[in-house]
Amino acid sequence: MASETGKTIDQGDPEVSEAVDFAHYYAEAARKLEKVDGATFVPAKLTVVTPPWNFPVAIPAGSTLAALAAGSAVVIKPAKQARRSGAVMIEALWEAGVPRDVLTMVQLGERELGQQLISHPAVDRVILTGGYETAELFRSFRKDLPLLAETSGKNAIIVTPSADLDLAAKDVAYSAFGHAGQKCSAASLVILVGSVAKSKRFHNQLVDAVTSLKVGYPQDPTSQMGPIIEPANGKLLNALTTLGEGETWAVEPKKLDETGRLWSPGVRYGVRRGSYFHLTEFFGPVLGVMTAETLEEAIAIQNQVDYGLTAGLHSLNPDELGIWLDSIQAGNLYVNRGITGAIVQRQPFGGWKKSAVGAGTKAGGPNYLAGLGDWVSADASATRAVTNAGVGRIQNAVAGELEPTEIDSLQRSLGSDALAWAHEFGTAKDVSGLSAERNIFRYRALPVTVRLSEGAPLAHLARTVAAGVLAGSALTVSTAVELPAQLRAVLTGLDISVTVESDAGWLASAARLAAAGKLSGARIRLIGGDATALALATDGRPDLAIYAHAVTEAGRVELLPFLHEQAISITAHRFGTPNHLSDELI
Repeated sequence: MASETGKTIDQGDPEVSEAVDFAHYYAEAARKLEKVDGATFVPAKLTVVTPPWNFPVAIPAGSTLAALAAGSAVVIKPAKQARRSGAVMIEALWEAGVPRDVLTMVQLGERELGQQLISHPAVDRVILTGGYETAELFRSFRKDLPLLAETSGKNAIIVTPSADLDLAAKDVAYSAFGHAGQKCSAASLVILVGSVAKSKRFHNQLVDAVTSLKVGYPQDPTSQMGPIIEPANGKLLNALTTLGEGETWAVEPKKLDETGRLWSPGVRYGVRRGSYFHLTEFFGPVLGVMTAETLEEAIAIQNQVDYGLTAGLHSLNPDELGIWLDSIQAGNLYVNRGITGAIVQRQPFGGWKKSAVGAGTKAGGPNYLAGLGDWVSADASATRAVTNAGVGRIQNAVAGELEPTEIDSLQRSLGSDALAWAHEFGTAKDVSGLSAERNIFRYRALPVTVRLSEGAPLAHLARTVAAGVLAGSALTVSTAVELPAQLRAVLTGLDISVTVESDAGWLASAARLAAAGKLSGARIRLIGGDATALALATDGRPDLAIYAHAVTEAGRVELLPFLHEQAISITAHRFGTPNHLSDELI
């Protein structure tokens, strides 16, 4: 890792631990796949793994181990800048007993060969970690490619006047310049609220923290920030050398040798809302400083970017923490600590908005393996009484329209949903149970369109919409058949709009919405129909997630399309003394 990607010891060492963590975690998660009540997991036959160079061991290991644990054969193509690191990791798996005809490594020197691999019809899944542009490229090869991707980030830390400014300056510097800023989770922005914008103490501490970093190559064990992966060019070179309107250098980055790879870190003040630097991802050692009059304005600035990977807050005020937790749009949230260095299970990793692609879930989290195959229904046995009023109204509305076997299946399904909601989806959990840090995993509802295709049973629509209602999702229903009057009235009463349109009309409508950019970030739960036709109609948009698996009785499976996952890590001590800032909030 050091020789290929410039990783310093403090950055490379945790990767080995993370790879080991992934192995243990996914082995245990695979056992749970067989115990899902109400559905049977069907592994993908072949998964292609295309990892990045910036985490050349941990991410390739995690993606490969997850697919293997889920029962899939794997073809892995390590990033060309990190092919030796990837090869060492893969050799370790072969030596441990993974058959070579189940795990294959390839290096492809020509883009045409890569395109053939990604687009080949035998490939059931592609796991990508990389830029959003790469996800767009892969989908251009094959519009219906089942692509699960963790993509870009443009991440910010908010610092309020109630923060420990010394700690905030340290965490901002570490988050911005660890691995020379070449982490998708890195802090690219810091937003100073109110008086912090004029605080000499914070300014001096930040500048001191940044300028005291020892920059060098990793063969020097005292190096704290290593080189960038290749000579700076394009938008990164622009970020390192060119200021925007109203911007000034608090710490001007300098090229330190003739390779063009070794740069000192840079800090630019005066970054304006909506500016090029505010909204553009730069993969390198440069930090932008923005200001806001209020926390609410800072949150709006933080949420304005297209990505939603990591986000940070430094504040010792519980009211501010509560406001931030209720409104921030990111998959991984960090309070009074750095925003990089997610740990398996403790902080499952994955973002919102354009930071995540496909019908997948967080790496190192409880649902990741569920997206690495397909599901078929089975009879649910462990159920719970239905107490959600909206779900009960849907059940009653279709009772007279279904066959007895469908009524029984619906009743089991809704009971399975209630059980899954009570034990998993409807509660925030801290499974790590550390005393010094709270690591909370929770689910947040999001809008979903449910489509009932021609020939698909009404019972499946009722079952799916009921799951969405239980999850609290804002639903839109498109159906190929006119719904019974009582069901339609119930849906209308639940603020669910219903449109009747043929499959051809539905695809044409989806194509128009996609062309107009109105499906950005959307989710569609497709019941029956042709998922490939929908992918083609929407031009394979990476920012549209299509869930097309068979409708099952398992609440553990059917609630997932209606929910975002969010991991929150909160420092729960101050100078070693426990504090309880967030205990009443989450």
